[in-house]
Amino acid sequence: MAGPTVKRVTTNDAPGAATAADAPPRPAPGPLGLPPRPAPGPLGLPPRAGAPSGQADATEWPLAGLPQPLAELDFVIVDVETTGWVPEEAGITEIGAVLVSRGQVQAEFSTLVNPGSAIPADITALTGITDAMVSQAPAIGAALPRFLAFARGYVLTAHNAAFDIGFLSAACGTCGVPWPAFPVLDTVTLARLVLGADEVPDCKLGTLARFFRARTLPCHRALPDAMATAEVLQGLLRRLAVAGVGTLAELRAS
Repeated sequence: MAGPTVKRVTTNDAPGAATAADAPPRPAPGPLGLPPRPAPGPLGLPPRAGAPSGQADATEWPLAGLPQPLAELDFVIVDVETTGWVPEEAGITEIGAVLVSRGQVQAEFSTLVNPGSAIPADITALTGITDAMVSQAPAIGAALPRFLAFARGYVLTAHNAAFDIGFLSAACGTCGVPWPAFPVLDTVTLARLVLGADEVPDCKLGTLARFFRARTLPCHRALPDAMATAEVLQGLLRRLAVAGVGTLAELRAS
């Protein structure tokens, strides 16, 4: 049975490693040197309605309360592929994640997951993941603890985090595994705070990856999408650094 793989990355040329030269030109600055933007919402995630009684809600730990400078935070960026769109009706087929420390990708995590049911044809067409590919993969009960061990102690980050982390926390509930109290960062929310409407037409992952000239583009597979999100995150953090924003609390106050 093929299990999860964890790869340590030591090269400084790893995908996700970012330099100031990669940043696109900035428009005329707004408050704190940032472009004009909509009124901010929470940098964490809002509480998810209808969380089962006794089950940890993945969105309860806002990141903005962390006092550490952004440059000192370590992130695990995660992406999941699934058999559908809501955790109550679908299962996880793949988990991919990268550990980013001081702007460098330090490690990767990747595993296919056997969802225990057939993958719908339209999902296979979207992701390329087939029933045959997951037939020998571990079930979520075996794969999930390995991912949680990989991510524990870091800032958990995802693009449209309510989706990915919603599936992961629901899987914890199904498996009887406690959901760790991760601080959570959603790169969609961060992008809406940092980027102006005249810079990007939307905050889709593909749009942001192209805007920041990411070397990995999203393709509806978990590890490449996590790597693309990591590069987007680094681009957003560069913008904040240039603007003199040292912590997320400072950004919320702007």
